[in-house]
Amino acid sequence: MFRFIRPVLNDFIDLLFPQLCLGCNKSLEFSEKVLCTACRLNLPETAQHHEPYDQNLLNKFAGKVPIQFLVSYLYFNKGGIVQKLIHGIKYKGFKEAAKEIASWYGNQLKVESTLVEGIDVIIGVPLHKSRFRQRGYNQADWIADGLAESLGIPFRTDVLIRQQFMASQTHKNRLERWENVKTVFAVSNRNAIKGKHVLVVDDVLTTGATLEACAHELLSAGCVAVSVLTLATAGR
Repeated sequence: MFRFIRPVLNDFIDLLFPQLCLGCNKSLEFSEKVLCTACRLNLPETAQHHEPYDQNLLNKFAGKVPIQFLVSYLYFNKGGIVQKLIHGIKYKGFKEAAKEIASWYGNQLKVESTLVEGIDVIIGVPLHKSRFRQRGYNQADWIADGLAESLGIPFRTDVLIRQQFMASQTHKNRLERWENVKTVFAVSNRNAIKGKHVLVVDDVLTTGATLEACAHELLSAGCVAVSVLTLATAGR
């Protein structure tokens, strides 16, 4: 009985408390999720999955750790729609939006690229337990889960741990960020990644120091390759 009542109840709740587009704040139509159709069509997609071995991208890690490929879904520009999305995901509790947007990219990758066919496991960059308690969730895990579900690839949260708490790195340069994170991560489950190609997922690619530190630990623990995927990267 409840399965028949639930859709009606959801429609009634939406009528009283309509879901709003995270881009323009207008009410979403019944078939829309996270963004209205207009905002979704105007997302600044990078199309990097068509050139995943672009040396300009991989240079962030050149001479440090070998990264198989590096792609980001969207361009992040100050004041733009992607900044609004990332802010909502990280600080306003819109974790389901992270999963939904990641699934959009996952479905796109399935149609337009063979890039992820060699991936064995997907993991999100972990939060320190105190940050997790403060926020209530890890946005990177929700992104990773959305990708994993859409791609049919296992997603794990028991591989990497963040051993140290760090303050925000927003105003640090690359060297300072690397000094901050080079001993922060540890692999807690070597068997889950030994001999495997791991895709590490995060929300935004900035200097790459955090992802580099994750990759270093994973490769040291026995995985055969590490690739990186983020929802966003600095705009053109």
